[in-house]
Amino acid sequence: MVKTKKVAQCTECGHRQARWEGRCPGCGEWGSLVEVESRPSPSHPNGPHTIKPAAPITHVPIDDARRVPTGIGEFDRVLGGGLVAGSVVLLGGEPGAGKSTLLLQVARALATGAGLPAGAGEEGLDAVDASGPVLYVSAEESPSQVRLRADRLEALHPHVLLASETDLGTVLALVEHHDPAVMVLDSIQTVRCPDVPGAPGQPSQVRECASAVVAAAKQRGMAVLLVGHVTKDGQLAGPRMLEHLVDVVCEMDGDRHHALRMVRAVKNRFGPVGEVGCFEMTGEGLRPVADAGRLFVGAAPDGTTGVVVTLALEGRRPVACEVQALVVDSPLGNPRRVASGLDSARLSLLVAVCQQRAGIALANRDVFASTVGGIRLIEPAADLAVCLAIVSSRTEQPVPRDLVVLGEVGLAGELRPVAQVERRLSEAARLGFRQALVPAAYDGPAAGLELRRGRDLADAMGVALGSGMAMAAG
Repeated sequence: MVKTKKVAQCTECGHRQARWEGRCPGCGEWGSLVEVESRPSPSHPNGPHTIKPAAPITHVPIDDARRVPTGIGEFDRVLGGGLVAGSVVLLGGEPGAGKSTLLLQVARALATGAGLPAGAGEEGLDAVDASGPVLYVSAEESPSQVRLRADRLEALHPHVLLASETDLGTVLALVEHHDPAVMVLDSIQTVRCPDVPGAPGQPSQVRECASAVVAAAKQRGMAVLLVGHVTKDGQLAGPRMLEHLVDVVCEMDGDRHHALRMVRAVKNRFGPVGEVGCFEMTGEGLRPVADAGRLFVGAAPDGTTGVVVTLALEGRRPVACEVQALVVDSPLGNPRRVASGLDSARLSLLVAVCQQRAGIALANRDVFASTVGGIRLIEPAADLAVCLAIVSSRTEQPVPRDLVVLGEVGLAGELRPVAQVERRLSEAARLGFRQALVPAAYDGPAAGLELRRGRDLADAMGVALGSGMAMAAG
């Protein structure tokens, strides 16, 4: 008979210790420790074991994990080509970002036969029958609520099986009964294991439920898509172990005031990390955007001042982005520096560099800088574009619309090279730009563009704005 003993476990963080205390030493919560039974491991560490000898790594066969395309190209890009049998994907994001919408569309695409178009007929259904149905378990909404969304998204299909359950045992029983090829669980924080103390969403509950779902996925070769909540800081809620348990972690973000939604892979055991998929939120759901640059480049007419185009890296894909700036006389004793889509501290730094190193009078003027389309630029490669947009607005000299600008600006005003310039220039050439302004240190291929080089900010101003710099000192 296996002996058990009582231990104290925290319902908030899962910390265990031998005796009860009023306050958990792990997370500092009061009254969160409860007594639970702890069972020792059935196998004694010193007992006999049957082992399989280790093999040289060169002799280990490679498992060809078959990828199943989801039918949504931008999501497949993030996953590295599609879903792998037995993999567990965690998708996190702010409330209202579109996580449930995306996964319902993925379920519909998979149910038609790995992304076959609607109306593919019996051929599509045969493909599904060979792999199993798609089980969509909603632990947050009723089946009728999910059905209403599916009607709006045109995501109805007889091979998408819908259930609304919050009990872990019932969820696993549904998996046993239907034997799905793919399961969507929305969300892991709302599922509860009755054998573990605490409310749904607490670390001990999330840990136990996620471990059980991962074990079922690996045992059955079933791909699982989990929805995860985030904290007010934007981090995935629950214990850090949750991210270690799953195979792929994706983050979905986007400004709710814009149509743009981005899905980023921050962990991927089957593909590259950092890959990004772009979507546009419409009334019919999320629409993949293969050419995302059109969302971030405005339609300002030729001759507009304060407008510069740069190329930012989102994951491994370069995306054309428009930076706009407006410089006006300030009625305040302390002029404002306002950034939208840019780092405000970085904007203040670049304004100081423009004033001190390039002689642009900005001390008594407000500076407003923003990006187009809701994208946020945080990489230093956009520094030169921001500086030239500010100078262009201040001097009322437009930057040519066929010029793309790349470069990091240092405190001394020097231009520094940025990563993957060749890839960015190739994308600029594809989009129709004819010339590029890059740091003088770049000695790579031009990708069909006319390269204009600058050593410092003053050089760049001469190249981009020509000779109309006399007003800068006013």
